[in-house]
Amino acid sequence: MASAVRAPVSAEALQGLKYFRVLQPLLQRLHEAGTERDRAGNRSLHFDQYCALVLLMLFNPTIRSLRSLQQASELSKVQDALGVSRTSLGSFSESAHVFDPDLLIPLLGELAGKLQPAAHDPRLKDLRHLLTVVDGTIVKALPRLAEAMWVRTKDGKRQHAWRLHTHFEVERYVPIRMERTDARNEGASNEKTVLRRQLKPDHCYVLDRGYAYFALFNAIVAVQSSYVCRVRDNSQFEVVEERPLTAAAQAAGVVQDAIVHLGMGSKKKDRPDHPVRLVVVAVQPHVKRGGRKGKTAGPPSKGRLLIATNLLDVPAEIIALIYRYRWSIEIFFRFFKHVLGCRHLLSAYPNGIAIQAYCAIIACMLLNLWTGRKPTLRTYEMICLYFQGWASEAEVLAHLEKLRKRDNM
Repeated sequence: MASAVRAPVSAEALQGLKYFRVLQPLLQRLHEAGTERDRAGNRSLHFDQYCALVLLMLFNPTIRSLRSLQQASELSKVQDALGVSRTSLGSFSESAHVFDPDLLIPLLGELAGKLQPAAHDPRLKDLRHLLTVVDGTIVKALPRLAEAMWVRTKDGKRQHAWRLHTHFEVERYVPIRMERTDARNEGASNEKTVLRRQLKPDHCYVLDRGYAYFALFNAIVAVQSSYVCRVRDNSQFEVVEERPLTAAAQAAGVVQDAIVHLGMGSKKKDRPDHPVRLVVVAVQPHVKRGGRKGKTAGPPSKGRLLIATNLLDVPAEIIALIYRYRWSIEIFFRFFKHVLGCRHLLSAYPNGIAIQAYCAIIACMLLNLWTGRKPTLRTYEMICLYFQGWASEAEVLAHLEKLRKRDNM
């Protein structure tokens, strides 16, 4: 069957562009970036304009390809609101080589400083460090991404992907950093190696067992931060001190709280150089089953979560709660890929992919700034309907008020 013909992008399908004007003062600083070799002074697409068009795509489901974005640049309404001119496909392609995505990082920090807490958990009020969940996600790209080629799946097919190493701030419910590497998780792209390069003081890093590496634990403590990390079920440790379990800890499923020597199967120099606490939580056992289409399933679980941390004075039930927040980044990855459309990449080049990822972070921050809430599917859909002219501004405000009342019930 022939593929469906995508409807052209019309001016009537775009409204609410006034909200993008608040970005212009922030993006303006990028206007001259990448023009160093443009001696003739005839560049038609500048870095700030490229970012504005990518953000327009992220908030309009009718724009899902480079060609539809190029078509949108021909609309007078878009040109007036975003300060762009008609842009060719060649200019879009060249931009992925010319513009430096790292220039967007200070802008992300400035926007992050304006965000309001989306939902503060009062149980975490005594946690001194900023709760930050760290993980990586793989974004499937086009087959011609030769440098992203890595291992074959069991069915013999190659995977072509990038890994986005992400730091997710729980309180404001937004990612604060993304770094792109190839998806092999080896050498410079290894998730533990990448995290060690990105460590900052006064953060509490929430990690899954893929990050359970003693040298990483030591590095986190060395920068005056903390960690809450699941370790493998077969981890070898020696109990130094058993701690009594409170009623609150038992109600949270905690079955053991102890100070331990971790890594008894390793050489002494390779073990943690600081006191380690092990909190064991009872969970539903998981039996490993075969993956679909030749892919592997998750590892089995014996019904116990072993959580290592250097937080010695935080109640055991709070340690268990902190680790539960690790799932917030998985929810964000789903939002990032399926809702914001980042499963579809505009560029096959590293810079272009990084720019799209950073623009997606900006989109999440804008949702927070516009609505005062964490980005969710329903709110994102309502904003998109408004930008397409199907929902009025009053209806968007009514939607947000309904959510506010539900939260206060």
